[in-house]
Amino acid sequence: MAKTKIKATLNGPYIVEGQIPIQEQMIEKDATTQGWTYKQGKRFQAPTEPTKLCRCGHSGKMPFCDESHCKEAFDGTCTAPHKPFAQDAQAVEGPNFTLLDNEMYCAFGRFCDAFGRVWNLVRQGKKETDQLAIKETLSCPGGRLMIIDNQTGEIIEEPTHPEINILQDAALNCMGPIYAKGGIEIVDDHEKPYEIRARQALCRCGKSHNKPFCDGSHAIEADEKETPNKSGLPKTQT
Repeated sequence: MAKTKIKATLNGPYIVEGQIPIQEQMIEKDATTQGWTYKQGKRFQAPTEPTKLCRCGHSGKMPFCDESHCKEAFDGTCTAPHKPFAQDAQAVEGPNFTLLDNEMYCAFGRFCDAFGRVWNLVRQGKKETDQLAIKETLSCPGGRLMIIDNQTGEIIEEPTHPEINILQDAALNCMGPIYAKGGIEIVDDHEKPYEIRARQALCRCGKSHNKPFCDGSHAIEADEKETPNKSGLPKTQT
């Protein structure tokens, strides 16, 4: 398989290399459960190769760049540190699985809150709650959460080919991040690569304080518009 890469250019768009498929996905309430689900949307045909994806939030040709960043004087400086995920991750230990939680990568997908919250589920050690903990972890678009099988010591991930999902948050009526799956290399605006992870969420609203990664700023702003001074999106576990 050809090497896949997403590069954040200096105050400009993301450059996608490797002909990665691009598709739309909606975060929606699951009608049959308490949780959230991804609903498949349309597939995008890249107008150029390599592909340029918007990261300033102002393109009129979403998800592709239309040079709006030039008019908006977009500051896309990459501020995310080049640290291994596990270095700042908190370990939540359960009888059968250990959850690693690095809040820096929270994209507010809300999958972790569905069934008693993933931090509580993993501690219970029951077959049903373990399965729910795995499901919620693997649905986390930003890769804030990883889960380890205590018996084997292996990180659990779904095998998948590289793909780019353009997330739309129907519940909050806002656009979500770029959900990069399958071990795509992310490179900052000075050509320095980040640690390759299976699930990564990249900012495309231009407001993240952890660029190029999403920090949930799009969701916080949308939530505050709906419920002023009362956020329904807690960042920390309880």
